[in-house]
Amino acid sequence: MIPCEKLFHRIDELRDEYLQFWIDICSIESPTTYKQGVDAVGRYFTEKAKARGWKVESHHEDVSGDPLCITMNPDASGQPIAVSGHMDTVHDVGSFGTPPVHVDKTYLYGPGAKDCKGGTVGGFLAMAALEDCGFRDRPIKLILQSDEENSSATSQKHTVEYMAEKAKDCLVFLNTEGYKPDTVTLRRKGILKYRFTVFGKDTHASRCDEGASAIAEAAHKILLLEQYKDRSTLTCSVGVIHGGTKVNVVPKECTFEADFRFATAEQYRQAEEMIRTVSETSTVPGTTCRTERMSMRPAMEENETNWALLRRFNELCVKNGLPELKDRTNPGGSDASDMVQHGIPTLDSLGVEGDGTHSLTENAEIASLARCAK
Repeated sequence: MIPCEKLFHRIDELRDEYLQFWIDICSIESPTTYKQGVDAVGRYFTEKAKARGWKVESHHEDVSGDPLCITMNPDASGQPIAVSGHMDTVHDVGSFGTPPVHVDKTYLYGPGAKDCKGGTVGGFLAMAALEDCGFRDRPIKLILQSDEENSSATSQKHTVEYMAEKAKDCLVFLNTEGYKPDTVTLRRKGILKYRFTVFGKDTHASRCDEGASAIAEAAHKILLLEQYKDRSTLTCSVGVIHGGTKVNVVPKECTFEADFRFATAEQYRQAEEMIRTVSETSTVPGTTCRTERMSMRPAMEENETNWALLRRFNELCVKNGLPELKDRTNPGGSDASDMVQHGIPTLDSLGVEGDGTHSLTENAEIASLARCAK
């Protein structure tokens, strides 16, 4: 048994080395649909892992980046533990300027600083400190996802299936999404994204009564979605609307995209029924609608297995001078939801602390990297 005091001291000794690691991978811009960038982040992790003699496996994807599984102590007899995070980010290359990363005495600013590159580095740092202190009892796996930010739509969920396969025999799955002080996520909302395409009849604006405006019908459908949202515990956000050609033309076609958030499997079924009803309801005569599911991520519902894991986790935290973590609900999505669906004991949001997630001011507290690893 390795004393945690020794382990924590080694984490502190490695601080500067892994701060540079963090800066380096945030400097590699890797929006989800930019395979070249995501794979470059993966190569960086691969080189660092192989330098330590760790086992590295990857799963090739034609469009999305390639997910990785890095294993320390692959031949150890104990049941493995999985630590996980994602390499992809949100904003297009160049959005953060040149250079994309900035550091002051307290914070690191840049793409993925908090979500989720800081957590992935924290996981690697923890493994390095364990190895340096002589830990050989069980395999530790660092599973790196490549298209988390769009609910793995790019890979058609193949990356999630790869993660579940690598984690299926693990004692626990610890996900390193951004950390909120003294809390851990046991519940997350599911995410359902749909594209609505509305068809009408185009004509000159002066004869609008002879046409059927697709945009007018889309507006009615968006209002219907708002009404359904008010009658349930679901939430719906319409974020993208496309359509029309000229201001003096009644438009014959338009699209809008909607994001639905749900907390339970029953609410997911309610959302699907709501989508069907809204699609089939026409307020503007002569219009029709087609729907296309863009992506779906299940809800992370609390269960006794994860509660038991949190109780044991907190026993160890208190014993070793770390804060006891309180459970919370996170309205965002993560791969933890899928791992719970696969029956793997899971705790989420154990990464670095920061602010500005998914914004151009995203940042993370430098000191939180060591806390994440501990």
